[in-house]
Amino acid sequence: MTSAAQDDDYWRAPGADKRQVKELRAALEQRARSGQPMTGFQLKGAGLAGIDLVNHGSHHGFILREADLYRADLQNAHLFALDLRGSSLMKADLRHANLHCADLRDCNLLGIRLDGARLDNVIWDRQLLQERKGRELYHRGNVAAALELFQEAEETYRNLRLHLERAGLFEQAGMFFHREMVVRRLQMPRYSWQRLLSWLVDLFSGYGEKPLNVVLFSLGLIGLCGLLYFLVGVNQGDHRLGLDLDQGLLDNLGDLLDCLYFSVVTFTTLGYGDISPHGLARPLAAFEAFVGSFTMALFVVVFVKKMTR
Repeated sequence: MTSAAQDDDYWRAPGADKRQVKELRAALEQRARSGQPMTGFQLKGAGLAGIDLVNHGSHHGFILREADLYRADLQNAHLFALDLRGSSLMKADLRHANLHCADLRDCNLLGIRLDGARLDNVIWDRQLLQERKGRELYHRGNVAAALELFQEAEETYRNLRLHLERAGLFEQAGMFFHREMVVRRLQMPRYSWQRLLSWLVDLFSGYGEKPLNVVLFSLGLIGLCGLLYFLVGVNQGDHRLGLDLDQGLLDNLGDLLDCLYFSVVTFTTLGYGDISPHGLARPLAAFEAFVGSFTMALFVVVFVKKMTR
């Protein structure tokens, strides 16, 4: 077993059944410590519970890239900083495993079991493999295959989110919730109202995960409306504030700042009354006040959601 286990042909042979091989765990640990490359290993269904693949005494973990670990038993495995990039961990059992600092980029994580696993500082993809492939197929016109991959991506994002929430890693959980909602949107009809509404929610708040988006939208709307007030004109008592080509640059700049002030007051629905709209500025002010009250309520909801986790 020992000589065969150290042979590259054995480890990479897709037909070799390693599910019932005794001493497989010890052989793989020995191979890792030998320093020889471990790429493309076929470990489908392998019994590796409790395996120790920690590169002790080094800040860099062992490399086990592009491995097939479909349904592998990795319960209670010690995988600190293990580089698993490109591997298939589909339906692998990693319950109570130590994945601290492991690299799981480009991995197939569909159906992975992570109950009780240590997930601190895991290196994740911002977009899972299924989502990236689905987008490629979608752009090529293969919609049916793309939708199937988007469904798998949504399921995987949801599974990871739930495990991360249980582990108290809410920042990463929020990232996967956002991706979950994005791939759900991609499954909607392309030109439907549901998809447009979902896109707008993502744009304005990142599905509740990005309070900064709400702030940036608010600042953008205030600036745009302030500029429009400057162009159409507002009243300050008997004096008109707005663009006037007959007055100097500094006077126009002062009127612009006053219009921005009026925009802030209107957006926040304070309504001091020192400046009032007239003509085309009236419907614009009504629109800004309505959107402003809604946006401030949205910001409170999103901010509280983030801060109370």
